[in-house]
Amino acid sequence: MTPAVLTLQKKKIPFTQHEYDHDPASQNYGEEAAQKLGLNPEEVFKTLLVTDEKSVFVAIVPVTGLLNLKRAAAALRVKKLRMTEPKEAERITGYLVGGISPIGQKKALPTVIDESALSSKKIYVSGGKRGFDIGLAPQDLAGVCRQAVFADIAEA
Repeated sequence: MTPAVLTLQKKKIPFTQHEYDHDPASQNYGEEAAQKLGLNPEEVFKTLLVTDEKSVFVAIVPVTGLLNLKRAAAALRVKKLRMTEPKEAERITGYLVGGISPIGQKKALPTVIDESALSSKKIYVSGGKRGFDIGLAPQDLAGVCRQAVFADIAEA
């Protein structure tokens, strides 16, 4: 049981659990999850941490795209963002890179989810460890994340 699973159970949010054998040589965790679980890659999302040097935020985008930092900054109403360093992201969330879930982090962070998530009944995010994803409705994900908003933050 990961903190993400415990959080969803506690809040009685419906979700599905999907495990696969993670290849330690894989560096693209999201694409690996989509391939090994037989999922549409556009429904599998990665969790990224960004900072404006004062605060840290969560950005959730499809594994098929990249985060547009300018659009994410606008959605979060800050001037400029940069990616957090991997070790910093692990310390802040309590999860390892490649297994960072937007749910059940040590401290709930303001979150922006790419609006493409709304076109799916269910999306998949990390469940809190490498080789483990959670499927849930985009609105339920937003409801369990702090101050979550949907915005156009991904680019191809």
